[in-house]
Amino acid sequence: MITELGHFALILAFLVAVVQTVVPLVGAHKRWSGWMAVGEPAATTQFLLVGFSFAALVHAFVTSDFSLDLVVNNSHSAKPLIYKISGTWGNHEGSMLLWVLILALFGAMAAWFGGNLPETLKARVLAVQASVGVAFYAFILWTSNPFTRQAVPPFDGQDLNPLLQDPGLALHPPFLYLGYVGLSICFSFAVAALIEGRVDAAWGRWVRPWTLAAWIFLTIGIGLGSWWAYYELGWGGFWFWDPVENASFMPWLFAAALLHSAIVVEKREALKAWTILLAILAFGFSLIGTFIVRSGVLTSVHAFANDPERGVFILMILVAFTGGALTLFAARAGSMQAKGVFGVVSRESALVANNILLAVSSFVVFVGTIWPLVAEMAFDRKLSVGPPFFNAAFTPFMVALGLILPFGAMISWKRGKTSRLVKSLVPVFVLALALAALAWAMQSGRSALGPVGLFLGAWMVGGALVDLWSRTGQSRDLSRLARLPRADWGKSVAHGGLGILFIGVAGLMAWEKEDIRVVQVGESFEVAGFTLTLDDVQRVRGPNYTSVMGFVTLARDGAEVAQLRPEKRNYPVARMPTTEAAIDYRAMRDVYVVIGDRQDDGGWVMRTYIKPLANWIWAGCLIMSLGGALSLSDRRFRVAAGARKPRPGQVPAE
Repeated sequence: MITELGHFALILAFLVAVVQTVVPLVGAHKRWSGWMAVGEPAATTQFLLVGFSFAALVHAFVTSDFSLDLVVNNSHSAKPLIYKISGTWGNHEGSMLLWVLILALFGAMAAWFGGNLPETLKARVLAVQASVGVAFYAFILWTSNPFTRQAVPPFDGQDLNPLLQDPGLALHPPFLYLGYVGLSICFSFAVAALIEGRVDAAWGRWVRPWTLAAWIFLTIGIGLGSWWAYYELGWGGFWFWDPVENASFMPWLFAAALLHSAIVVEKREALKAWTILLAILAFGFSLIGTFIVRSGVLTSVHAFANDPERGVFILMILVAFTGGALTLFAARAGSMQAKGVFGVVSRESALVANNILLAVSSFVVFVGTIWPLVAEMAFDRKLSVGPPFFNAAFTPFMVALGLILPFGAMISWKRGKTSRLVKSLVPVFVLALALAALAWAMQSGRSALGPVGLFLGAWMVGGALVDLWSRTGQSRDLSRLARLPRADWGKSVAHGGLGILFIGVAGLMAWEKEDIRVVQVGESFEVAGFTLTLDDVQRVRGPNYTSVMGFVTLARDGAEVAQLRPEKRNYPVARMPTTEAAIDYRAMRDVYVVIGDRQDDGGWVMRTYIKPLANWIWAGCLIMSLGGALSLSDRRFRVAAGARKPRPGQVPAE
């Protein structure tokens, strides 16, 4: 009964979305207040209906309702509860229902917190947001219905993909969807502004918190996915330039560019057309990512579906919304005149450079991702574009971004003076250079990747600290820091987090050590100053799997450091093995151990990695997200807050 109600609620949500698309849009055009007012209750109703539908699907998974095709194909009665719940979105149909739930959530939040928006703009934003929902409701109901019944329910299910039965990946999709589906509201603001024919400082102020929220969630989602790949896949890497990884990374780059570009619109009323274009492209690349993941046109280890019919439907949605928005942009771009004038040396110019680097780097990733498909279609050649291309083509843009970031964060608006700024940053530059030189001397002539990454990371972290220190004034009054707007703290924390991320990536890629060997039970071996002993190998049973578990003692200088338990699991229902790495996490390094197959001589294959600064990567992601959250908590960044004068004693934002 609950399942039928969930299906019915989904159909009702589709009908409400149709009403929300048409009525407020006509009302805004005719200036009919009553019609425009329909958007708010419709957005709330749509969210409640699709929320109930999603809850009904979760209930089906939790109770193991094997009368549903989706539950049969993606669950099992012996599976732990957390994976029954995450199994709801660990498949194509359920994940699409989560997609429209988040889409409706952002529409409802625009209705709830958009109290100070002009009536016509708010009506158009809600209508555009609902129109995206209409397309995806139709996609779900006609091609991907999660409530399809089985004529004869089986006794038990086929289980969830074992790779997805992990706490990190249980949380990864919801955060990721909150990010790139959240960019839909930025798209709605952009299209509504184009229809309205007005983009001004107020529009920039309204769109920034939505962009920031989506960027925060996307950062957390990408970080969780990277961490999962690091410890779960057993390869020891954190990023593989897989098409699905790129599908979330490209919108992240565009969202970061949009966030910085909206600052210029708000502060100087410049870059209006460019900011609108970024809002369209950010969500457009989210749709491209959805197409890549669900069409089967590109091979990935974690694609959702390989159905050409579904791929064509999503491609039609992509063309309709992105193409329609770009056409509208072309028609209205000439009317968006820039008012602010700024010099070459100014914060505005630095933000323009930031935008160019982020946007171009995203297009580089897009070309590398899509080129195998182009080559096969146009030249009948099967090509593989892997990490060497991406590392060589993408890295220079990130190096340039890291170099200009401290200058751009501190230089004045309109016309900046470099002499005082350079003087304050010289100590940071010298310290970063010294750290790079020390790393170069200690690494005995390896590649420059480690020292360069260390220099850039230290340069960005030091620049963020100097930015905060400069806000204490000439008297160096530390109490002024407590009165700084949270947005300024958020900016420095996020930039510092990016620097820490750079250090972690460079350290892991440049100084990692690897050892692969066959080890007998009781045998010890040395890797980079550590002694590892394979004490025993046992067969153990989990809730829905069997496992071969190694018992490994990690020691250094004769003292025990940790007991490690690498596993090789087998899930009998899914008939799929997985590798569970054992990792000794430390601030400056990880020791990463993987056990493989037993050999003819009775020994076991073991892979051991020493990974310097690995945890700095995820610490950097967390710190960037924290910086974004600090900025979002600033009252000036809330949609309903508007521009307010600083309180007495408050340090104005620069």
